[in-house]
Amino acid sequence: MHVWTRAKRLAAVALLSVVAATACGGPGTHVRADGKLSFTVALIEPDLTTVPLLAAVDTLRDQGHEVDVVELAEPELAVEGLAKGDYAISAEATGPALSAIEQDAPIKIIADVVGNQWALYGRSAVSSCDDLNGRPFGIFSEGAVATAIAKDWVAGECGAGKRPDYLTIGGSDVRAQALASGEIDATPLEISDAVALESSGASGLTKVVDFAETLPDLHPQTVYANTAFLTQHRGVAQEFVTALVREHGRINADPRHLVALVRKYLPEEDQEDVATTARRYRDAKLFDAAALTRRNVQGTIDFFARAGVIERGMTTRDAADLSFIEGASS
Repeated sequence: MHVWTRAKRLAAVALLSVVAATACGGPGTHVRADGKLSFTVALIEPDLTTVPLLAAVDTLRDQGHEVDVVELAEPELAVEGLAKGDYAISAEATGPALSAIEQDAPIKIIADVVGNQWALYGRSAVSSCDDLNGRPFGIFSEGAVATAIAKDWVAGECGAGKRPDYLTIGGSDVRAQALASGEIDATPLEISDAVALESSGASGLTKVVDFAETLPDLHPQTVYANTAFLTQHRGVAQEFVTALVREHGRINADPRHLVALVRKYLPEEDQEDVATTARRYRDAKLFDAAALTRRNVQGTIDFFARAGVIERGMTTRDAADLSFIEGASS
């Protein structure tokens, strides 16, 4: 099944209206009289995984740049804005970015947001894919990355003719509740929702498969940027990536740093499970903005080609510019 068809459509529309890159790095980027930049970063409903990005933005602001952050409902909207040059940088689902890059959108992946944090949780009686044959299996949407990951696992692990009954029932937190109440027998969850599920006292559940282990080269959430911005304001782009790498390093050194970032940037977030979630991220080594390599970027591309998001043939060189994370590590 082909997923992210909306992403492809939006990217195509965006490409028809892309403004030719100017010396300012796109219509949404301006050089001020003092030589500092004014530009926009687009994020999709910021959560615990994106607070390091907000801290990196503040580092640029401290250096005198004017950086606006806009919150969008869908990654496709960020991709469209990047292609037009309205936004300089964004960070979210990798699939829509690759779909746009396939259509020659001026976008490059430059860093990682968070590693593959998805795992499949199920009722205690579920120990294999075959146990889910005909059973209710919760998904967010047909086009969601977690759905693509889950269906990839089903295709490889279920016996001939055996498939779960996919039910579209909402976000990771909603699906966690549905699993706890017995409405579904399995669903892919993010770490934060798995922690919330555990702390709620839900019983009779098990982790069926950790997709970080079965798909080690998959990076479903990445940072990407407008290529004109990267070319014409390379120094600022490097400052941003370096700041992000350092924020991730601080989290890995002490997960309490992530707790502090959540408290600062998402004060309305339920703080009860944040400390546990932060330790889980640190223990799993999921926060590493510089984790991208030629191999795992190609592995990510190959996964999305297998999922039908893009055609086969794209290479790491087509999709990413890894020189910024190399520069951050030097």
